[in-house]
Parts: sequence; C-alpha cells; structure tokens
Amino acid sequence: MGNEDEGSLLGVESDEDGCELSDAELQEAFAKGLLKPGLNVAVEEEKKTANNVDGLKLCLADFRKDLPWVERLDLTNPPAVDVVAKAEGKQAVAAGEEVNAEDDFQREMFFYRQAQATVLDALPKLQKLNIRTKRPEDYFAEMAKTDQHMQKVRQKLIQKQQIMEKSEKAKKLREQRKYGKKVQVEVLQNRQKQKKALMSAVKKYQKGMTDKLDFLDGDQEKPKNSTAAPKTRMSKKGPNAKRKFKDQKFGFGGKKSGSKWNTKESHNDVSGFRARIAHGKGKNATGKGKRGNKRPGKDARRKMKGRK
Repeated sequence: MGNEDEGSLLGVESDEDGCELSDAELQEAFAKGLLKPGLNVAVEEEKKTANNVDGLKLCLADFRKDLPWVERLDLTNPPAVDVVAKAEGKQAVAAGEEVNAEDDFQREMFFYRQAQATVLDALPKLQKLNIRTKRPEDYFAEMAKTDQHMQKVRQKLIQKQQIMEKSEKAKKLREQRKYGKKVQVEVLQNRQKQKKALMSAVKKYQKGMTDKLDFLDGDQEKPKNSTAAPKTRMSKKGPNAKRKFKDQKFGFGGKKSGSKWNTKESHNDVSGFRARIAHGKGKNATGKGKRGNKRPGKDARRKMKGRK
C-alpha cells in the first residue's frame, strides 16, 4: 500500500481500482527508497464502545409502563396437565422438570401444553371484561392481500398445473410409443417365424419328405377369438331351419339300413291315416273311382307330335 504520490511515481493505479503491483515494480520501488516501513501494514482502529446510561434508563422506563392487562395480554403460567400421557399410562414432564431440548416431540408437546394452559387462563378473564372471543357469523374482514395479487397467484397455480398435465401427457405418450414399438417388434418376429416355418415345410415337400399340404391352409385359419363368438351364438340360438331339415332327412350319420322298416309302434300308429284320401273320396283323390292327370303313352305322344 502507499499514498497517491508514491503510486503516481511508480506509474501504476491505486489499489482501489483493483490492480496490484508486480514483484519487479515493488523491487524497483524498494531500491529507489519509495517504500518505507509500515506503509504496507493495515492498521485496525479500535472500536469505540458507548455506555449511554440515560438512553438505557429511558428504555427501561418505557418497559415499566403500567398498562392494563387488556392492552398487554401477557400471561406466564406452567404447562397444562398432559391428559393423553395419563390415558396411555406414560409419564409426562412435570412443570418443574427440565425439558430435553434434543427431543423434538417432547419440546413441541411442552409448547402445546403451555399454550393450552394460557388459553384456559385467558378465556375467563376476557369474558369478565366483556370481550368477545368468538367471531360473529356476519363478520367481514378485509383480506390482507388485494384481489389483483390473488389473481396473479391463481394464474401462476393454473400455469403450474397445466405444465404438470402437459408433462404427464408427454410421459404417457412416450410410454405408449415404447409399448407400440415393442408390439411392432413382436409382430415382425412372429411373421419372420411363420415365414421360416413355411419355407422349411415347402422344402420338405419338395424333397419328398412329406406329402401333406396342410401348411398352405395356415393363412386361411382364423384366430381363436374370431371363431369363439359364433360358436357361443350357435349354442345359444340352436341350429337354423336348413340344418334341422337336413338332420331330419339324412340323420346324424351312423346306421342307415333298415331306418324305414316298420316296427310294432309304427304299425299300430294310425294317426296319419286319412279315409277320404285312401278311398278316393277327397278333392285330390286318385283312387279307382277317379282318374288323375296321367301322362299319355308313347304312341299317343308320337301322334300328338305328328299333328303339329
């Protein structure tokens, strides 16, 4: 450090500008005798202590003002009885005992019990002085913050919520894309597998190792889910009319020889017998008494052709 004359003689700026002298410059200044003992040592000034007795007495007089209790609302009392600890059978901290400051729960419970005892002592005093302790139903209090400020807070909250929703949507889209890629890869792998199996089956057929062409019907087979629904519907509704007619006409397979033979029950069953039709007395009868529409003979048909 040095005064302004020495700094100008050295050709450098002062320390207030943030520049420092280099070692070479300091050596040159020391050789010229510009550096003197004590110039580079910072001297700390002793702090002056003030003992303002009059001011302290005035402050003490202000503290000792005899104001009514309603203006002060100060109470000093021990903590209330810990009812919860008694009910649980635990030993609570008494009023004279010291509270462990390191125990957070014990310390906070001590504050809570002391505040509870203060409320219990203050409420009767306020009621004696006719001071209301409950807010009336039609009480209207002005907000500490303006409506404009609350609107700004609301807009910021809405913006934060929208940003969170956008991030959630983007996260879901990324997950869906990952799942879609996974499904696409599985589909491609299945196609490659089916193609490989088909080519191996074709090679076996070409080499004569098998004479079956079942592998050509693989693409025509429907998935299980598509055929499951019609089967359930058929089982619920039953067979259609065409199926019933064919079943009635041709049966369900099995033994067919002797299916039209008479049995004892069919021989004795005369429910389908019609006397008028059997004896030629009905409208559409074709018995001995009435002649039905018969086809003409061969000679008659040849004569009819000759007439034309």
